[in-house]
Amino acid sequence: MVTGEGSTEQLLTSEQAQLLLQEALDPLPLEGKRVLVIVPDGTRTAPTPLLFWLLYRQIGHRVAKLDYLIALGDHPPMDSEAIDRLVGVSPAEQAECYPKVRIFNHHYDLPKALETIGVIPARETGWLTGGLLVEEIPVKLNRTALDYDQLVICGPVFPHELAGFSGGAEGLFPGIAGPEMIDAVNWLGAMGTSMNTIGQRYTPVRRVIHRAAEFVPRPILSIDLVLQGSALRGMYIGRHEETFGAAADLSAHLNVITVPRAFRRVLCMPSEMYGDLWTATRALTTTEPATADGGEVIVYAPHITELSHVHERLIDRVGYHVRDYFLKQPDRFRHLPGTIKAHSSLLKGSGSYDPETGIETPRIQVTLATGIPEERCQRLNLAYMDHRTIDPDAWVDKESDGLLLVLYAGEMLYRALDLQPSA
Repeated sequence: MVTGEGSTEQLLTSEQAQLLLQEALDPLPLEGKRVLVIVPDGTRTAPTPLLFWLLYRQIGHRVAKLDYLIALGDHPPMDSEAIDRLVGVSPAEQAECYPKVRIFNHHYDLPKALETIGVIPARETGWLTGGLLVEEIPVKLNRTALDYDQLVICGPVFPHELAGFSGGAEGLFPGIAGPEMIDAVNWLGAMGTSMNTIGQRYTPVRRVIHRAAEFVPRPILSIDLVLQGSALRGMYIGRHEETFGAAADLSAHLNVITVPRAFRRVLCMPSEMYGDLWTATRALTTTEPATADGGEVIVYAPHITELSHVHERLIDRVGYHVRDYFLKQPDRFRHLPGTIKAHSSLLKGSGSYDPETGIETPRIQVTLATGIPEERCQRLNLAYMDHRTIDPDAWVDKESDGLLLVLYAGEMLYRALDLQPSA
């Protein structure tokens, strides 16, 4: 049963959110229990400070522990100042007002921080993914989660290039998973292409995520949030399969903009919460479905100077290529992590590759107008534009000319009716 409320017309107030939490949490036997809340990092818009306050107010007096684990996936750990901003309290306020709370970073790359809780066999993976991925996937989870009696996943539901929509058990896998699961679901999503995946409610990645969640040996409560920009529009609490579905339905109404015709040029401006090209790729994937064949997406982000805070070396070595560049050269890239192949092909967009001629044909041109130098962009197989030559104001209200300006790009999906999904 789902406890929830959502609207395309009205905001959800903090008072309404508190009543929903009370209705869902009061019946749970949490007295003296250890509760772990899993929350997204700073690369997703979420009212985490509000939930931090409301959850403590609702159950802080009942539980023995009320701790938080940041679902970083393979993102870098957050420092203490970033964590303070994430939850909206200073260290002094936390010590005085939230004495039962500790906050941890996830570490996907530390074997001692992980526990194997199951394995999805290759045959089952093939069945779940319709044959896209046929390999065994070890299901590893941050072992901290096993020190608690109750897990609570809390996060926003937006269109997502790999899972279709974010949210639900995605907070576990890949949120607090090991590298094998992260590589598997990332490459699986990229193999299906973002054009076919983003904005879809149930996808091969979502099926794998739900299967992995069945191995978790603790009760799971999901709090799925739906936002439009930073405005809270919906909250659904209950079993993750059900809350995700309800939240994705509302998000599809609020966070997908359908246009009649694809644009020949798109200037997307990623939010500054994306500190590297790795996370800012969402600006491209949410606008590619509204970009015409042969068109151009310009990623305008002068603040971005790095490819990835974590994977810079590998990306520099491989560059950016369409999906088929990797699929049609399996032996060459057999040992390249799936996460790297996924990022490379997601940013490059859809296209084709002929292994006989070595010719790669992207569907669109991706141009970086960032702090990454021209020589490096060319070496990475991306076009370059000097961001100082761009005036975003000149793109305002130019849709009739085939030009689209997208501010704070990354969480709102643009999709053109006259554009067919990629193969």
